[in-house]
Amino acid sequence: MKVFLFDLLAYGKHFDEYKADRFLPYPLPGSHFDAETAARTYEEHLAAWEEMDRLGFDGVGLNEHHTTPHGLMCSPNMMAAVGAQRTKNLKFLILGELLPLHNPLRIAEEIAMADCMSKGRVWPGFARGVPREYRVYDVPMSESRARFEESFDIIMKAWTEDVFSHQGKFWSFKNMAIWPRPYQQPHPKLWVPFSGSKETIQWAARHNINAVIPDNTPGFLEDIVGYFARCLAENGHRITPDHICLFSDAYVAPSKAQAIEEYSPYFLYFNQTLWHHGSLTKEDIAKAEAGSAPGPTPAAPPPSLDYVRPENLAAAVLDRAKIRNITQADIDARVDSGELNWGPPKEVAERLIASAEHTGANTILLNVNVGAMSHELFLEQIRRFGREVLPILQAHEVKSVPAAREYA
Repeated sequence: MKVFLFDLLAYGKHFDEYKADRFLPYPLPGSHFDAETAARTYEEHLAAWEEMDRLGFDGVGLNEHHTTPHGLMCSPNMMAAVGAQRTKNLKFLILGELLPLHNPLRIAEEIAMADCMSKGRVWPGFARGVPREYRVYDVPMSESRARFEESFDIIMKAWTEDVFSHQGKFWSFKNMAIWPRPYQQPHPKLWVPFSGSKETIQWAARHNINAVIPDNTPGFLEDIVGYFARCLAENGHRITPDHICLFSDAYVAPSKAQAIEEYSPYFLYFNQTLWHHGSLTKEDIAKAEAGSAPGPTPAAPPPSLDYVRPENLAAAVLDRAKIRNITQADIDARVDSGELNWGPPKEVAERLIASAEHTGANTILLNVNVGAMSHELFLEQIRRFGREVLPILQAHEVKSVPAAREYA
């Protein structure tokens, strides 16, 4: 198995004054920003990537977010290019390039640059992003999917055609040839994160693009993977474990109790406060806390989820208000049940292998640092995982996709 660690690269200082209300104002004024803290944050994370490289991790997962301290990686391509100069073997899995927000020719050029600088260590992932980012760039959400798909087509033309032209709804180019071109030919390995919508799954299958799938309830995972396999087959492709990357959480410590003690403060800060910055308003929170009753359960699932079995539909809904209300007791229960992969190395390795086998994923991407963990603890976590869990995972190979047997 290939093992990547995800790095949100959160601003390296906690906003303690907002923890009680679990609400970070949006926009967060520039008066809260400290340049020295930001400079230290970037340097510490690059040093962490160097340690990952020394320990033999396959790669690091990058992301793109804007106008929020929960992720300072506004340009993942810039981070990949810089990280490539500090490492020798580490790959850079970008989740993802927010295609609807940018000029696609610029994205094609930047990825090609980073791929050449790293000698083929960039794995681009393409995503659409959350509503906050559309407000930042003044792009209508209603145009999101159309912009995404057109931008992807342009990028592929730029990478694979000697000279290309494009006349579309949003972009037009005539007789273009980009320099540089990707180091990996005809292009790098491509990924797209799945949230569950069938439109994204169908699009990925048409282009034979690999999927990053968040760890979820076993039934919902089976539905997603099974539908992806079916769509791939309809487009003349056969799913393999190399098509799938499982995105999960992990934390390694000598005991579950120590894992909970060390990681819970950061996990709570992320889930209660940081992650929802600009996505939940005070009105959203007030409605949730007032116990606004949800509407009646629909007789049929929404069209984008009509492939999901009824018993798994609840797992397909992202409820930010509920996530915001996570408590220490919830964490304790989830660690005790094994829902969170926290604890001794052997147990963490066994649970991750079991999840990967169930999903049919031969690549895993793991969050081991959310909530702006201290640099010292992040490095210690990388070392614990790298020395005691990484060799077990890399020695294991997932050879089949259980949910896709009928399409094998």
